[in-house]
Amino acid sequence: MLNYILLVFVPIALVLELLHAPGVWIFIVSALALLPLASWMGRATEELAARTGSTVGGLLNATFGNAAELIIAGVALAAGKLEVVKASITGSILSNLLLVLGLSIFLGGLRFNTQRFNANSANIMATLLVLSMVAFLLPAFFDLAERTYFRVDPTLPDLDFSHAAAIVLVLVYLANIWFSLRTHRDLVSGRDETHLEDHPATWSIPVSIGVLASATVGVAVMAEFLVGSLEAATSVLGLSEFFVGIILIPLVGNAAEHFAAIGFAIKNKMDLAVQIAIGSALQIALLVAPLLILLGWIIGQPMNLVFQNPLELAALAASIIATNAVVRDGETNWLEGFLLLGVYVLLGFAFFFTPR
Repeated sequence: MLNYILLVFVPIALVLELLHAPGVWIFIVSALALLPLASWMGRATEELAARTGSTVGGLLNATFGNAAELIIAGVALAAGKLEVVKASITGSILSNLLLVLGLSIFLGGLRFNTQRFNANSANIMATLLVLSMVAFLLPAFFDLAERTYFRVDPTLPDLDFSHAAAIVLVLVYLANIWFSLRTHRDLVSGRDETHLEDHPATWSIPVSIGVLASATVGVAVMAEFLVGSLEAATSVLGLSEFFVGIILIPLVGNAAEHFAAIGFAIKNKMDLAVQIAIGSALQIALLVAPLLILLGWIIGQPMNLVFQNPLELAALAASIIATNAVVRDGETNWLEGFLLLGVYVLLGFAFFFTPR
């Protein structure tokens, strides 16, 4: 019901944009409008997945799971907001691993003393998280080595290295999809694997495709408004574009997945909750980020994988290390969730107080 109510912000955002209203109002209303649109994209994808069978359905969910986030970041990339795009990549990983997983474990742990899930699947995802951390740290060290050890200046091959790294990450992502859906499905499947079978499709394929297409267009338009009003909104609200990119945009783009993971955890379906939270973070790192690098290459907005802000790299490392420590044994309790939330809040304060 909330998705229907929040849709009212879509025409309001259109009217405000046409009337050239203050940027801060366009920013706030566009952000609220993105919440139901992203949710409808997720719902349409699930309906299509339920109609197409487990293998194709799993591929659809894996591919379109962060479509809204990709569209928002793509619009920011086209507008030349490269630092905002990089911050949104980092923020999406942090919010999924620390906020979403933390809330899921904490709230689920309040109802159930100990919650268990597939340790094999968790270990595979934890390993991929470490690979993701290496993929984000290595370009920064590559750039540092060029400047200090090799003394290559002024032209640095950061873009070339980033393009190569992006291609490798996409290949790793595709390999993981094949591994999970085809060759080792029994290894990574959990007790909650029958979720789609328990919730048969209620929409026809044409309706699902129509909703998905309409929501995608809506997300693209609202993202255009959001990015266009970003500078004016940050000035009025007293926030840095970095804080908006790393905290606010990921919350808006992934809100539907956040609520879904928490809901499953409260129902003691921790396999699904862990899969959504960590799987979404992996998709950002292994698919969305490299696609944005390649997209920038195509549209003439070159963006590399070098994160100059050491705080971002430290945050990524902290979130991945903390997540690994929590999920490795295949069981959780509320204290572990509280600890993940504590790390996220600490990082949030650090980002908030970062100079503009």
